[in-house]
Amino acid sequence: MNARRAAGAVLGTAVLLCLLAAVAVTSLSVRVDGTSMTPTLQSGDRVLVAPGSAGEARRFDVVLLRVTGKDALLVKRVIGLPGDRVAVVSTPDRPFEVLLQERGKGPVQRVVAPQWTAQARRTGACCAPDGTRSARPELRTVPEGAFFYLGDNPDLSDDSRVYGWGDLGRVEGRVGLRAFPVSIAPGLGNRPGLERWPGPGP
Repeated sequence: MNARRAAGAVLGTAVLLCLLAAVAVTSLSVRVDGTSMTPTLQSGDRVLVAPGSAGEARRFDVVLLRVTGKDALLVKRVIGLPGDRVAVVSTPDRPFEVLLQERGKGPVQRVVAPQWTAQARRTGACCAPDGTRSARPELRTVPEGAFFYLGDNPDLSDDSRVYGWGDLGRVEGRVGLRAFPVSIAPGLGNRPGLERWPGPGP
């Protein structure tokens, strides 16, 4: 009898802990809506924000931000930081190439992101002086206090190409982990890299 009671107490404690964990994940996490960040994040995923990361953006991090005139919380990837020069160009082999000159000095590099290569089919140039799409590709300097951001599914993403430069003051935090679904690894993966741009500058 004592063994049964002990087993019941353990089971009850485990159930309670699971319920508390589920409540914590729901209350502390943010739900991803839409497909602009696939395959990195799927609609319905829940993510946790790194504590103390509001108002900051680091290159290639995924952040939560708000844009002027839009109530929804956006989940996007940081590409260009203040002082960087950025552009989007199209080549015969790749319709979507993101160029970056760090701090506006040195060689122009391209952002290497396999998820873009696999999904991007539409051509489109960038950037206008405000960071939005332009008639032709142009390297533009990211202003102080701002950043350039994109979705990992560029054909289906409203990002800087639509809203212009992001405001660092409106970053609500850096996405640290995926909290749900639990069957998927908590890390985000798909972090881009940089390599020397072999083509002519825009």
